[in-house]
Amino acid sequence: MPHVQQQHDFALGEDLERRYAQVRSLSQALAEPLSDADATLQSMEDASPAKWHLAHTTWFWETFLLRDHAGGYALYDDDWPFVFNSYYEAEGERIARFSRGLLSRPTLEDILHWRSHVDAAMAPLFEREDLAALIELGLSHEQQHQELLLTDIKHALFQNPLGVAMWEGSAHSANVSPKGWHSHPGGIARVGHQADGFAFDCEGPAHRVLLEPFAIASRLVTNGEWAQFIAEGGYETASLWLSDGWAWVNENAVRCPLYWREDEHFTHSGWQPRDADAPVTHISYFEADAFTSWAGARLPTEFEWEAIARGQEGQGQAHDPHGGNQLDEAAAPLPEGSDGLFGDCWQFTRSAYLPYPRFEPAEGAVGEYNGKFMSGQFVLKGASCATPRGHSRASYRNFFYPHQRWQFTGLRLAKDT
Repeated sequence: MPHVQQQHDFALGEDLERRYAQVRSLSQALAEPLSDADATLQSMEDASPAKWHLAHTTWFWETFLLRDHAGGYALYDDDWPFVFNSYYEAEGERIARFSRGLLSRPTLEDILHWRSHVDAAMAPLFEREDLAALIELGLSHEQQHQELLLTDIKHALFQNPLGVAMWEGSAHSANVSPKGWHSHPGGIARVGHQADGFAFDCEGPAHRVLLEPFAIASRLVTNGEWAQFIAEGGYETASLWLSDGWAWVNENAVRCPLYWREDEHFTHSGWQPRDADAPVTHISYFEADAFTSWAGARLPTEFEWEAIARGQEGQGQAHDPHGGNQLDEAAAPLPEGSDGLFGDCWQFTRSAYLPYPRFEPAEGAVGEYNGKFMSGQFVLKGASCATPRGHSRASYRNFFYPHQRWQFTGLRLAKDT
């Protein structure tokens, strides 16, 4: 559970209860097309079964809200915290991560009943101002797992040679924008969470950074551009790659983005024709970095990206974090091309995921969410087509290891000016 920065003017009462109902309803709607067998699949250790996501988010509400703050509440099942805790050492022992897919019981139906039980028990807590920050945290936590549910089940269904679909497919035409640049003159910029409202602890404290003059591309790299990179030997040219990336490419025989075959790609609607004008996705940091070398550019830093997103400290137009192609309903997410910096794909930066100056994690279980993962990972900015709209912001810091690519990851070129 992440720590939340101090906030003011909390949404209380009916509004908070309404948002809770919307978030919980979307989680279940995302899983509605799945059978119990589908929802139990775990295709790799990085991913979790769909029903585990539904259960873990319910464990969050039951543990940190009901158990700790609702007098007289009894756990729905005393044994379930062991299997639905994720990595909170303060909450005791738990099942090994790679064993989540072995949980044939409880069934998906059992977990949905538990969700209903917890939802009913939560009702009296929405009017408590002292719990508003924790509830806000819970909502953001569940939204993160909505995106993970989508990317994890996509990877699981991809393993099926029958090319099964979760939702019916429909033709989409990419929104093709001319390639341009957002320029920044350099100087001192203030980055990190700076406004009232929710933010994870890793987004602060706000601080100043020095930027040299730079520019960031106005659109994401496309499938067609990536196909050209492949055709010109991008995966076979050692000089384009970081040493670790070149070793990864060869050890794993990587020759294209995840889910590609010939002119198709695997989606939540099964195998579909690949649109050359749509943003490329499901790439690793290693691949993104190699592409920028081939293109004669580089990845932006997280601070450069955030400065442009904020409107160059008042000198330009800020980008709407709620805009672009993001998740609004239970439907197949797919990058299509967005105006602005948000939507379609999480965008790699060249910045390591490290603490900001004066960062201090919270005490207890709430401090375990972000700080202890600040090692060996890279920051991604923006939002993807699977990110619930309203979840992200300019200061948001997503993070993954450089070899991982089952998320909706993409890239935006940057250059020095």
